[in-house]
Parts: sequence; structure tokens; C-alpha cells
Amino acid sequence: MKLILLPAIAGMVLTCPALAQEHATSPLKTVRSATRSATVEPVALGFIAGAQIYPFSEGTIFTGYAAPGLVTDIILQPGENLVAVASGDTARWVIGDTTSGGSGSGSGKGKQTHVLVKPFSAGLLTNLVITTDRRAYHVRLVSTSATALSSMRWTYPQDELLAVQLKAEAAQVATPVAAGIAIDQLNFNYAISGDRPGWRPLRVFDDGVKTYVEFPASLGVGEAPPLFVLGAEGKAELVNYRQRDRFYVVDRIFDAAELRLGLKKSQVVRIDRVSHPAKRRGA
Repeated sequence: MKLILLPAIAGMVLTCPALAQEHATSPLKTVRSATRSATVEPVALGFIAGAQIYPFSEGTIFTGYAAPGLVTDIILQPGENLVAVASGDTARWVIGDTTSGGSGSGSGKGKQTHVLVKPFSAGLLTNLVITTDRRAYHVRLVSTSATALSSMRWTYPQDELLAVQLKAEAAQVATPVAAGIAIDQLNFNYAISGDRPGWRPLRVFDDGVKTYVEFPASLGVGEAPPLFVLGAEGKAELVNYRQRDRFYVVDRIFDAAELRLGLKKSQVVRIDRVSHPAKRRGA
């Protein structure tokens, strides 16, 4: 038995038909799988009265069910402004928008946008992309014969966390600088010398743990000078401190420090802690 070798034809690639078909359909399978993974459905615990509440997440596809003869209300975040609404099927779906709240005319901080959808028949499937001045919503719309969501809206975990953070920061700012300080332990024996810019400190004191540099009220108007602590050899180094109103709160006690501002012609104010303090007095 002889083995006959056929010459290869230039430019021809011999492939298995089954492998070629699998290669062609694999990207589609990937897209379908990714879409299913990103899609969320209504859940019983997500209902408040008749509204389905979804936690918003970027890139998630939210399912909305609608039915002929019924309007499903898609409610956006209060104060969020609608930019555009696009649908894959505008021939068999009625899609509109309106606003509520605000100053009586759908405007202002309390304004809320509503996107209203209604299908012409059951068994329809399309998507909806809602873009606003804050985010983009991706909605999968499914029409049934009689079951529909009366409304659907979202909670916004990232916004809620930011609000908590801002509230905590505001509370910290509102806390008096001297809160928790024993007045009878304050040491005011600091000497201030050097230049006399408008931001020159009024006084410096410590409570045995932290040092407080008090500036005039004009500090908040211009640029605040950075604080450098002077080491034993007179070398300047930055120190951890924070600004609270017109005070610098330094997280340590230092013997000498300088406030410097400017590049070509620097303004320098020196602060020295007196080695042997006199009798302590209250603020």
C-alpha cells in the first residue's frame, strides 16, 4: 500500500469544519455569558410597597418588567438631571419622561426625573440606556401579558458612604480646638521672633502632648505658611500637624520651629519653647 501525498495549494488552509464553527461562536457565547452575569432580577426583599429597589452599581443591567396597558415608572435619584434616553425598540414601546418635586414646577434640589415605559404587546424584549449628569443606567425591558413593575428605582451605596464621610468631617471641624484640654495644664512659655507678616502667630502653647499655634483671623484669607521643626543641629524638617480654623495643631512638643512662606524672599517666623517655664496660666 502506497501513501500518496497531495501537494499543498498556495494560500489554502485546511481546517476542521467543527473547529471553525466553534471558533466562530465562542465570542458570542462569551458575550451572552457576560451579559447574563451582569443582569440582576427583581427579588422579594428588594420591594418597598410596590417599588423594586435596586442597589446601583456601574455596569450592572437592571431588569424591568412591563405589560400592555400599564405604565412602568423608572425613578432616578433626586436632583439628578436627565441627559438622554435611548431604546433598542422605539416602534413597539412607548417611552417618555417627566419630573416631580422641586419648587412646584419640577425644578430645584428636590426635582426627581421619571422615565415612563409601556409596551404595545407581550413577549417583547429590548434594552434602555438612560444617561444623566451623574451616571448611566442600563435597563433590560421585558414585556409580559399582565405582570408589570409599577415602579423601579435605586439606592446609591457610594453616595451614602460619601455623605457619612462628609458628615463625620463636618462634625470634626465643628469640634472646638480646645475640646478635652485641661486648661490648668497649658504652657504658654513660647517666644515668637523673626519677620512680621500678616499671618504672624498671636501665641503658641502646649498641653504637654500637643502644641497649638494660634494665628490671626486673616490666616484663612491668604496662603498658610508651612511649619518646620528644627532639630538639635538646626536642620529643618516637616512635622505632622493639621489646621483647625485659625490654629495649627501639632502632634508633638518641640523646642524650636519655623514658619516659612515664599521662595525668592522668604518670610520666616521662629518659635522657641522657653527651657524653664514660668508659672502656668489659663487660656
